[in-house]
Amino acid sequence: MKQKKASFIYLLAAIGAAFIWGFLTIPLKRLHHIGYASQQILYYRVLTSLVIIWIYNLVFRYKIISHDVRVLKAMPPKQRTKVLWLLFGTGVFITGNWFSYIYVVNHISVKVAAFAYFICPLLTAGGGFLILKEQLSKVKIAGIVIAILSVIILSTASFTQMLMSFTVAIFYAAYLVIQRVLTQFDKINMLALQLLISVIILMPFYIYEFNGLPQSAEFWGNITIIAVLFTLVPLLLSLYALTGLPSSTLGITIYINPIVTFVVAFVYFHEAFDQSQLLGYLLLLASVIVFNWGMIGNLFKRKDQLQTELI
Repeated sequence: MKQKKASFIYLLAAIGAAFIWGFLTIPLKRLHHIGYASQQILYYRVLTSLVIIWIYNLVFRYKIISHDVRVLKAMPPKQRTKVLWLLFGTGVFITGNWFSYIYVVNHISVKVAAFAYFICPLLTAGGGFLILKEQLSKVKIAGIVIAILSVIILSTASFTQMLMSFTVAIFYAAYLVIQRVLTQFDKINMLALQLLISVIILMPFYIYEFNGLPQSAEFWGNITIIAVLFTLVPLLLSLYALTGLPSSTLGITIYINPIVTFVVAFVYFHEAFDQSQLLGYLLLLASVIVFNWGMIGNLFKRKDQLQTELI
């Protein structure tokens, strides 16, 4: 019974992380509405997140930081150089993902931003196949083919929107592919370093555009919410879930994020869907189901096994 309760808590954490991320568009749109540019939102999101996570790390996780530093120092010079370049790459890609996502939400549409996170796991799998030589089953390949068909249909409606959606997804997919390689380091420490790299990358642009700190309390309130509730809290929840859930289960819960974002686009922002978009999104949903069919089957098997054990 205790094990069942613990599994439920881990699952709740995974669902909570994905569910929270689905509402990120609301404070982003609000900041845009009160007159702040996408790059300004990005600058202060990264800076605020950086300050909070480093305070948290130095106060509560100093031993874990020390351990990762020792691991890095113990590496041969060539391997250490490779790891540092990969870390720099993750900082570049996550910065590109954050900026492109904010831009798409505020200047194109929320549904296009949601589409990016539907195709992202498929792109990540493709990247793992091409770069890391990971094997793909025939079912997963079929899912990717259906997704490509969906993309073709949606691009006929608006090639620009599709290109921007792909930009968001490719940045994040590249970030995730590199994350799969850097398994020897604590994930929160890596995020802290990636935020530091992001600040270094953005600093010249920030200095060039700087005309004083924002004075609006509403701005700082929304930025703090984005940094804490929509950046750090979901990360901690997902990391906690990963300690007690199989990756297949966690992989399914990730899709809650774009589903919630689609609902927000339709219900909260009243964005319309034409026939070609509806067909494209339905095909994409079908591709996600096909691609994850093995995981879905395993989830049902575990459910049946659990019911049998209880009986």
